[in-house]
Amino acid sequence: MNRKQFVQALGLLLGTVPILTATSQTTAARLPGACVQPPFLFPGSVIGITATSGAVSTDAISAGIQLVRSWGYQVKLGRTIGTRNGYFSGTDEERAADLQDLLDDPQVNAIWCARGGYGLVRIIDQLDWTGFRKHPKWIIGFSDVTVLHCQLHRMGFASIHGQMLAEANTGFVQTKQVLEGRPPLYQTAPLAANKTGIGEGLLVGGNLKLLETQAGTPTDLDTRGKILFIEDVNETLYNIDRMLCNLKRSGKLAELAGLIVGGFGLAKGETAANFGRSVSDMVLEHTSGYAYPVCFDFAVGHQPANWPLKCGVPHKLEVTGRIVRLVELNDAQPANQVVLVRGND
Repeated sequence: MNRKQFVQALGLLLGTVPILTATSQTTAARLPGACVQPPFLFPGSVIGITATSGAVSTDAISAGIQLVRSWGYQVKLGRTIGTRNGYFSGTDEERAADLQDLLDDPQVNAIWCARGGYGLVRIIDQLDWTGFRKHPKWIIGFSDVTVLHCQLHRMGFASIHGQMLAEANTGFVQTKQVLEGRPPLYQTAPLAANKTGIGEGLLVGGNLKLLETQAGTPTDLDTRGKILFIEDVNETLYNIDRMLCNLKRSGKLAELAGLIVGGFGLAKGETAANFGRSVSDMVLEHTSGYAYPVCFDFAVGHQPANWPLKCGVPHKLEVTGRIVRLVELNDAQPANQVVLVRGND
């Protein structure tokens, strides 16, 4: 009996207990062009924690670790937690080695980044993905982790754009539900600035600055036919405008299936009145020649409401005058969905 036959036989013996293997896929993951979704998590799964960029103390993530363990998961703490080398959590070599260890470990089912900041671009080209390809795992994080999301998308693997472990709060349960295979449905209130329409495509995106600066590099993100989401923080309006101009000039905005604009916290003292236009004004200007739907104030980014988004997975974006809805295209029953709703807050 080979390994595959053994797993199938064991599944029959255990009845309703799901056996998750590296080839476990949802319907969404099997659709043409969709990324491979790593196996979903279950009690006893191992989550590796690493600081790929800025330094973070053990105390800063203690609440997150406690929460993860309360879900029934085990934790493998990376060597970069609680260490420092100037701004960073370690030298480039130390940070790359720590992440590499988690990527290679077949017992690790997911990697949760402790915090962002800056630093992944310094180590991304040092990583060997051979072990990861054999044993795919979910990678979770946002902001600087956009670099990893883009790398994984280029390789054909799905990932989760979501809160860092150092930001542990009650909203983390949504990430748990997504990690365990429940397809998300996101609903938010309509805004006058939205451009109505319906689009379907793989969901991709992240931090606007990182998406812009990766153009022409090995982690350049192909946005054609995709639903793109963008967010940023502590930026001036003229710099946001410049980044949007660069995305447009490089063709990143031309063939989208939809555009989702998340949180855009401005630099101190920055106002739309002083610059003469708001973020929504600039987005609509740079996308005026395109017919796809655009929505604003989505719950993603450097803000309390930062929903987990499955990158590389097919979604449908519906923007109407009554509601904004983003739903994963999946064969799961509606009762199994994770419904996330945001009103006018």
